[in-house]
Amino acid sequence: MGTSFGRGGATTFQQDLQNSDCIVIQGSNMAECHPVGFQWVMEAKRRGATVIHVDPRFTRTSALADAHVPLRAGSDIAFLGGLINYVLTNELDFREYVVEYTNAAAIVDQEFQDTEDLDGLFSGFDQESMTYNPLSWAYEGARATAAAGHRDMPKPEAGAAAAEEEAGAGAGEEAGSGGPPVPGKPERDPTLQHPRCVYQILKRHFSRYTPDVVEQICGVPKDQFLQVAHAVTRSSGRDKTTAWVYSVGWTQHTVGVQYIRTAAILQLLLGNIGRPGGGILALRGHASIQGSTDIPTLFNLLPGYIPMPHAHHDETLEEFVESDAGSTGFWGNMRAYAVSLLKAWWGPHATEDNDYCFGYLPRLTGDHGTYRTVLDQIAGKVQGYFVIGENPAVGSSNAKLQRLGLANLEWLVVRDLQMIETATFWQNAPELETGELETERIGTEVFFLPAASHTEKDGTFTNTQRLLQWHHKAVEPAGDRRSDLWFYYHLGRRIRQKLATSTDPRDRPVLELTWQYPTEGDHDEPSADAVLREISGVDADGNPLPGYTQLSDDGSTACGCWIYCGCYADGVNQTARRKPGSEQSWVAPEWAWAWPDNRRIIYNRASADPDGRPWSERKAYVWWDREQGRWTGHDTPDFEATKPPDFEPEPGAHAQHALAGTDAFIMQTDGKAWLYVPTGLLDGPLPTHYEPEESPVDNLLYGQRANPARRLYRHPANPYQPRGGDTFPYVFTTYRLTEHHTAGGMSRFLPYLSELQPEFFCEVSPELAAERDLEHGGWATIVTARTAVEARVLVTERMRPLRVQDRVVHQVGVPYHWGPNGISTGDAGNELLPAVLDPNVNIQESKASTCDVVPGRRPRGPDLQRLVADYRTRAGMSGSTDTATNGATTDSTTTDGAVMNRRTGA
Repeated sequence: MGTSFGRGGATTFQQDLQNSDCIVIQGSNMAECHPVGFQWVMEAKRRGATVIHVDPRFTRTSALADAHVPLRAGSDIAFLGGLINYVLTNELDFREYVVEYTNAAAIVDQEFQDTEDLDGLFSGFDQESMTYNPLSWAYEGARATAAAGHRDMPKPEAGAAAAEEEAGAGAGEEAGSGGPPVPGKPERDPTLQHPRCVYQILKRHFSRYTPDVVEQICGVPKDQFLQVAHAVTRSSGRDKTTAWVYSVGWTQHTVGVQYIRTAAILQLLLGNIGRPGGGILALRGHASIQGSTDIPTLFNLLPGYIPMPHAHHDETLEEFVESDAGSTGFWGNMRAYAVSLLKAWWGPHATEDNDYCFGYLPRLTGDHGTYRTVLDQIAGKVQGYFVIGENPAVGSSNAKLQRLGLANLEWLVVRDLQMIETATFWQNAPELETGELETERIGTEVFFLPAASHTEKDGTFTNTQRLLQWHHKAVEPAGDRRSDLWFYYHLGRRIRQKLATSTDPRDRPVLELTWQYPTEGDHDEPSADAVLREISGVDADGNPLPGYTQLSDDGSTACGCWIYCGCYADGVNQTARRKPGSEQSWVAPEWAWAWPDNRRIIYNRASADPDGRPWSERKAYVWWDREQGRWTGHDTPDFEATKPPDFEPEPGAHAQHALAGTDAFIMQTDGKAWLYVPTGLLDGPLPTHYEPEESPVDNLLYGQRANPARRLYRHPANPYQPRGGDTFPYVFTTYRLTEHHTAGGMSRFLPYLSELQPEFFCEVSPELAAERDLEHGGWATIVTARTAVEARVLVTERMRPLRVQDRVVHQVGVPYHWGPNGISTGDAGNELLPAVLDPNVNIQESKASTCDVVPGRRPRGPDLQRLVADYRTRAGMSGSTDTATNGATTDSTTTDGAVMNRRTGA
């Protein structure tokens, strides 16, 4: 969403769903996985909204929807592309909105070639490095260098090896709060007739996505597809709005970013962004997943989606800002956001003379994501590892890779609520049973440190709708349990003590950090309130800042995360506000605090027409008050409050001052939402249907089968299955249950939840059960080229066979919560998956793959290896690490697959 709109967060909030005329839930089982927020879907339905659930499985969400549309896992772009084609073919777009608020009128460079011209590839693809050079995607007359839009895109002068390395740092997350910059504003044709304007390119690009093609690719009957198309289009326009809701059912694909891009295009064409009852709601996986990207746990980001500097071309702060900040739009103030961050981290040590300690920041050299790190562990390149709040030994795709990596460390620190499998892999990993690992030969020293739960510590969650909510400590943590804040603070304090007498320049970044936080209680718990104050930002005198527009690039302000600036405005913890809904408006601006600037619907300037009037009274949200000379309404305007609708910028104006009064998408350099992305993505400016890495069918649209820029990791323990064939004929998808949580560390150890969902199971249709002699309640073995797992069989009509390309495709549902530890135990569903990633955000494809299913329990010991080897042979996989790449970014390792332990020589 960042490249489409300018920010990566949800455009709306859950309570606003009650104002929708139609809600499409796709890539999410909202009723079961987000049940509290689902109440607003039911309220919308009570008010007359149409609710549609598009999902491979019939779930509780489907049961409460007006229509359930089953489709083949991995085919969503074809479905959404069909809707786009329907809108464009029938001229059902909200034309005034599209012309004024999107880049539909922008003219694209004549060098650009589409997938329609190159059989599934865009112009600029390099077969050797398997990466794109995006220069030909640019606007006419505004051709950007690769560095401008996406610093880690391959540079024109880069060789194949360098291009692949830089693409590995895939930084699509950088647009999380600031769209990729383009130099200058594009030439435009407001009539939308120019053959190279974005609107016409869209029409040509999606013309293949007819209802018949959607049926052939997705398995959705033409009549049912048209029912969805009619419902969505009749519920969009001046007086009506449609909302789209998704979760990890969309993101966890090799084209996950482009799934979301397709929905963004559709919602923009229909005029549904920035308006009440519209938008795209990204349902996050749990309470603070949004917060973990805002203040990131990602290797390529700094807080607030400021990109991590690159080792090869960010020597100085000026070079860094020049390569990443646009000259127009609010992202043009990136220097102020970056300098304020540096001042928050290094305080008085950060001065203009030393570039505000910019040189202290670490630098990217390529791919440092979790899967690359695991392969480096196996190769003996990583000595130690911290695992905090995660359980990769059963929770990651191809969990075997994770365990092989863990077994080749010198030390491992695990912090969790329970003794999870990542801490006990050395005594109960499946590889011990098969003989691939031996406990006595594993040299990894494991330190397990019990963690405090959210009820045992103060702090904030940042949830699905960008909402920061303070939670108060209810009880003291028992025994040795400690908060994450306590752990990191005291670890840092002890390291600083050990380095106190050091004169080595490399130790200065640690010694000069601002680390003087007040502590309290018997355990010297750092004050979470003080940390939040630092994050919110202060001026030179220590006074709290009211918002991010007050940040300066001269070192006079300090702010730990610019998008959170103002969450402690007026010296009040805004995130702790709890004013009852009955005492305020339905938007509830005094319940907690949402970034940015407490806006609940972002891009809300688009809720008014170009003259500042609401598109309709029924959908009025923010509007221009001529008497007061300012924007007003139900929410904080996502626009400069006193900039009138008829404002035209002066030539050469900078940052927000270069935006016109109709430029509603203020984080984009051109002020427009992007139907077409001229720069900023690694796999193309437009979404294109590609098959998953492992699929039972070929790509019906193009010769290019899968995403050409997807990230493959070649390794003997990570083989990829060939497409089609009879060896792995069934599609499987993973999912979560209401009764368990993620990889199970918070639920499998609890008796009540374990009683509700006691065993690992798989869902199959009656037809598949008959085809494979599977008995309801009996055992099934699910086999892929990685391994085999056993599961109880749930035969249910909720799984429906689909007809795809004139053949019946069966799908298998596999929940992923289990492992050998806890009360409820079982095989881990994620063992089955390959490690193959979306190139933009390095997320794994865990929602669409292929398998075989046979009755009975899986073999034990070496017999399990023999079973998998037999399947590989039958599939024609003669010991190779993967199938033909068909144009994909690959990452190989020089290893024979054995785990070489550096401590024992094993």
